[in-house]
Amino acid sequence: MLLPNIAENVKKADQQMKYKNYSFIKVFPGYEQHIAVVKFDRPEVHNALSLDLMEELGDVMIRLDKDDDVRAVIITGNDNAFSVGADLKEVATSKTVDLVILDQFSIWDQLGRFKKPLIAAVSGWVFGGGCELAMLCDMVVASETAKFGQPEIKRGIGSGAGGTQRLPRAVGKAKAMEMILTGDYIDAQYAHTIGLINKVTPQGQYLEGALEIARKISELPPLAVRLAKESVNKAFNSTLSDGLTFERKNYYITFSTEDQKEGIKSFLEKRKPNYTGR
Repeated sequence: MLLPNIAENVKKADQQMKYKNYSFIKVFPGYEQHIAVVKFDRPEVHNALSLDLMEELGDVMIRLDKDDDVRAVIITGNDNAFSVGADLKEVATSKTVDLVILDQFSIWDQLGRFKKPLIAAVSGWVFGGGCELAMLCDMVVASETAKFGQPEIKRGIGSGAGGTQRLPRAVGKAKAMEMILTGDYIDAQYAHTIGLINKVTPQGQYLEGALEIARKISELPPLAVRLAKESVNKAFNSTLSDGLTFERKNYYITFSTEDQKEGIKSFLEKRKPNYTGR
């Protein structure tokens, strides 16, 4: 019989084997119980989102979505930069037809369909595609050193991964217009004030701040969490009437799950629930 700590290490090793060794990201599928961490690993270019990095990110997110041991995912960078956005060296000489054929944003569309809670833990520069990626996540926890912006206009280009669409939904038309048309950045505290992010932490504690949220979510019934995320996202893509219909459909679905029975039973029995994701 394996001792508990040995058994846990064996389980983590087995889980890690489901994932590739990537060149531009680091993956920790068992960072904590039911919590995975994906870390950008291009510090020499402030984690610029190269095509290869995004391809790796797309691959690992498919694997994480299918991994039943993972209930929440955190995406992070380093203290100096979450990401400064697109690797401009790759697109400097691109023509319209090249970009259409490349279809680089299909990976972003895929990320937008990720079913589990996705938290961005950011510090330093959160610019361009980096800011768009943070907004694509369900929640954002930022170091007090973080700076957010959509500076594409200063390079003669525009947002391509959701900046002009998600930013107004997060902060309103007026502030979004100011940030996008001037290319100016805002600091973490102001980003929190206007509703762009969830929490500001002291420098160096942004990952722990994201983990605090992820731990709470990971203890909840996974299917109910997934359906709740779907319902909230539906609010941004439908009328109130259609959204309410969708919400009620998901409400009814929860009553067919084992976790719903366990949740009510454990409450009545005054004990901690044991959710299995079924």
